[in-house]
Order: sequence, then structure tokens, then C-alpha cells
Amino acid sequence: MTLWAINRAAHGRRENYAIKIIQIKEGFCVCESGFTMYEFFKMDDRVLKAAEEAEQKAAPYLAKISETQRYNQEKMQAAFMQAGVSESHFVATTGYGYGDRGRDVLDEVYARALGAEDALCRYNFVSGTHTLTVALFGVLRPGDTMLSVTGMPYDTLRGVIGITGDGNGSLKEFGINYEQLDLLPDGTPDYDGMETAITPKHRMVYIQRSRGYSLRPSLTVEEIERIVKIAKRRAPDCIVMVDNCYGEYVQKTEPTAVGADLMAGSLIKNPGGGIAPTGGYIAGRRDLIESCAYRLTTPGTGREIGCTLGNNRELFMGTFHAPNVTGEALKTAVFTAALFEGFGFDVTPRYDEPRADIIQAVQLREREALCAFIRGIQQGAPVDSFVVPEPSPMPGYDCDVIMASGSFTFGSSIELSADAPLREPFAAWMQGGVNFNSGRLGAILAAQSMLNAGFLNL
Repeated sequence: MTLWAINRAAHGRRENYAIKIIQIKEGFCVCESGFTMYEFFKMDDRVLKAAEEAEQKAAPYLAKISETQRYNQEKMQAAFMQAGVSESHFVATTGYGYGDRGRDVLDEVYARALGAEDALCRYNFVSGTHTLTVALFGVLRPGDTMLSVTGMPYDTLRGVIGITGDGNGSLKEFGINYEQLDLLPDGTPDYDGMETAITPKHRMVYIQRSRGYSLRPSLTVEEIERIVKIAKRRAPDCIVMVDNCYGEYVQKTEPTAVGADLMAGSLIKNPGGGIAPTGGYIAGRRDLIESCAYRLTTPGTGREIGCTLGNNRELFMGTFHAPNVTGEALKTAVFTAALFEGFGFDVTPRYDEPRADIIQAVQLREREALCAFIRGIQQGAPVDSFVVPEPSPMPGYDCDVIMASGSFTFGSSIELSADAPLREPFAAWMQGGVNFNSGRLGAILAAQSMLNAGFLNL
């Protein structure tokens, strides 16, 4: 047995201490404490063994994701080639931005890659909620009625509609009506209910693809297509709009390719590929995209104005890498599901279930267990790994939220992140991981953090 001297930083000072090595195994040092010393990380050998077992169990599903990655990357490559992307499209414009060729070609790339007639991709969409809001205000008019067929929308959109808040500036204040069809008790769409709930009075049928802060299943493109068919049969002139946040490039097709009239998402999620610094997109029918552009800028000028200030290069790069990066995030989610299911926690979706977005929910059962998980994810971040997340109020939410987001782009959820409102069932919603190796490590560190806090029984 040998004493291994280690020098570490602690609270701004250097400390030397010794660890008794009892075994060398597979290149790692197994210590008397029960911890395995990676070259760079200290983790319990039992956690590492569980991680190996989880990855083996998930292997067939990881391989299936790789096949989807390949298909979608080829589709993206074709979109770039068909649009004739060139270096000249990265040139910055200022002022009004008239004749910005890069801006226009990026729109074409998005339309082709998403299977839509047209698209509007802009860095000055400040969030997914903002992008959805522009789309809603772009196509709805006073007296119109929108019907959500996926129950209550995501927290931040409720204020936009006028469900919560003081209503100032909301759809409700502008005389736009809102109706809702709840999901079935198991969280799936109420297709039978849609047959009676959707009528010609509905100008918009609204679909939220992702689960948001709920444990319901996210919607596949096939399920969205079924809703589209019901909506168009019951109300032929309605606009079917999809909140596609977190869902882009998870499957081989997108909602606009199966009949949805309009969809929107955020560039600091899937479609930005972890490179876009901000922005959003709207894709769909050409006439609707024009209306959205008029809302974003001004009627009559629409998409013809809006300088890009040198952002085009990053937006093009992020778009190109998006299919592969999304696949890496999916692999991280599948691995996390297999790992924490092995520890006895409820996860949704399970590692072997079909996926429609990059989000992985893990039910931690207790407030402090949830906080330990989130803090472990933060420890696995390349940026701000030393930060300790604490629950705090957050605009748009009705309770404290705890969030791990050590990302190169602030708030980017295609990079490894996790967040949760501090309320029952104390579930963490994790997403992202621009490459699987780093995402896998983040999940393992989350498990180690929970073990250290006494919430894993190994």
C-alpha cells in the first residue's frame, strides 16, 4: 500500500493531503475511502459501476439516435447546398439592413431543413417565449379564438395569453379569446375530445410539443400529425401552431413537414447547435411568415429590414451543427434515464421509450435531493462549475426555481443544464449536452452529489 500525496485548492489556499491507495484498477486509483480517482475527478466506485451498467443497457437506443443524427445532418447539408450558402453570407450589415443576403439565405436554410414553405430566423428574438409571442400576435386578430389542445401552456406563455398576471399587453387585452382542452389523465392528447372541442370558430389550434414543467409525455411528430388532421377536418380554415421548443431534429421530420401551419422555437435550444448566442425562428406557411415579420418589425417592411451586426456566421454555424448536437443531448438524456432508473428513481421518459424532445425528467422525491442533483449538474459544467445553485424567485414563475446552467451562452438549454420549480413532485428537468462525453460526466457528477448528500442508497 502506498501513500499518494495530492495538492488541491480549497477556499483560495493550497492544501496537501495524503490518500492511502489500496488498489490500482483499470488505470484508476481505488482509495481506502471507497472512492475511485479518475485522472481529473473523484467519484465513488459504485457510482462509476452503475454508470457503466447504464450505458451498456442504453446502448441499442444510443445507436438508434446516431442513425437519426446521420439522417438529419445529411438533410441539413442538403439545405445548405440547395440554398447556395457562401462566405459572403457571413458579412455584417448595419442600420436598416437592406439587402442583407446572409439574413435571407439563412431563412431559406431553415425553411428547407424544417420542411416548411418559409421561415424567419433572427438574432433579435430574445427567447423562445418572445418568438412564440411574435407568432401569436402576428397571425391572431381581435375577436379571434385560440384553442390549446395540450392543456395549460408553459409558465411564461400564460402571461402572454392573459391567463396569469395583470393582463397588460396580453392577447386577452387585445380581445383575443382563449380556450383550453385538457390532456387525458395519463398526459396524452384527448383525440376524441378534439372531435367536439374544435369548431370553425377557432382561428388557431395551439399545440405545445414539449412537456414543460410537467411529467406528461412530449408529443411525437406522428401525434402532432394526427392532431393536424382532426383540426383541419373540424375547422378547415384554422391555423395549427406548434410550440416546437426542445423538439427540433429529435426525429427525422418536423411538424411543418406533416401539415402544421406555423411553428416556433429558440436558437439557444436545439436549432442553435450550442453556437448561436441568442435568437429564435418561426417556420411555416409563407403568408403567415409574412404576417409574423410585419409584427417583428413594421407592416410593409417586414423581413426586408433588420441588420445582422455580424451575427450571421454564428447563426449559420449553429444551424449546421444542430442535428448532431441535438443527438448528443438526446444521448445524454437516455443515459441519465438509465442511470437514475437504476438508482430507483422514477424517470420520464424511460431510457427505452420513444423521445420527442431533449428533456429528461427525474423525480427526486425530496426538496434537498432535488437541490443536490441540480448542484451536481452545475459541478459538471465547463463554465461556473464552482457556483452553488440556490433556489430563488424567477420572472414568469409562481415559486422559487433552482437552476444549473454553467454554459457558454447564458441560459442555453442545449448545453447541459437542469432546472426545477421547488414544488411537488420535486422533479428535475434536465436537458442538453453538446457532446455526449461531457453530458455523461455531468449526470455521473449529479449522482455523486446526491450520494455525498445522503440521497443514494448504494
